[in-house]
Amino acid sequence: MNAPTDFIALKTRQQAAWASGDYAVIGTTLQLVGESLAEACDLRWDERVLDVAAGNGNATLAAARRGARVTSTDYVPTLLERGAERAQAERLDVQFQVADVEELPFDDASFDVVLSTFGVMFAPDHARSAAEMARVCRPGGRIGLANWTPEGFIGQLFKTLGRQLPPPAGVQPPSLWGTEAHLRELFGPTAAKIDATPRLFNFRYRSAAHFIDVFRTWYGPVHKAFAALPPDKAQALESDLTELLNRLNRGGPTALVVPSEYLEIVITRR
Repeated sequence: MNAPTDFIALKTRQQAAWASGDYAVIGTTLQLVGESLAEACDLRWDERVLDVAAGNGNATLAAARRGARVTSTDYVPTLLERGAERAQAERLDVQFQVADVEELPFDDASFDVVLSTFGVMFAPDHARSAAEMARVCRPGGRIGLANWTPEGFIGQLFKTLGRQLPPPAGVQPPSLWGTEAHLRELFGPTAAKIDATPRLFNFRYRSAAHFIDVFRTWYGPVHKAFAALPPDKAQALESDLTELLNRLNRGGPTALVVPSEYLEIVITRR
């Protein structure tokens, strides 16, 4: 019989990973996804919006730009600081609060819309995270998500990392959030409707080497993976990532353009 997964210890390690490097360097390149999700959720002026696992605030800013009253949350305080800097630069009135998506400190039905772009999918307890998002969203409200798919580039990147640094036993892969079947399993009892649309985000860098250098320096999971591996395995990981990037590159010999599939989801709360 397998021992139960220690989610508290796992989240402590995750927090350390996301706090390492500076995710905002990567996160700001994904702003387009937040804008698309805000439009898909058809946000209205003065709606109460919660962004969970908000990172440096892409969905937060997109919602605030549309006149929503936004509360931006993450369990990594330094990421919220980056989001607050961005909001201040644009004179956007946003509330920032440290909070864990698996235990949200808000009353039932507190928000009209709950958002997450490439955030909640990395919380280890999928069912609890989904239940908390549904709990704080009012009946008739919307839950909007952008999640990487298993088959897309980021899904393949995490599988590549896993070959050198296996993920913890007993934890569901984050990329399951990018499958409609898993979403229906998580949200089915609380959803009146689930709309899921496949979309592409293009990663744009000079080369595979440039991408790897940026991600191993700034992107927590990749940064931590390289730091944890002995030199031979780190070299193997770099070789595997180079092969993956070059295989998916559609930018030609002088640039790197890698399309990465994600699922844009709008769930109407029952």
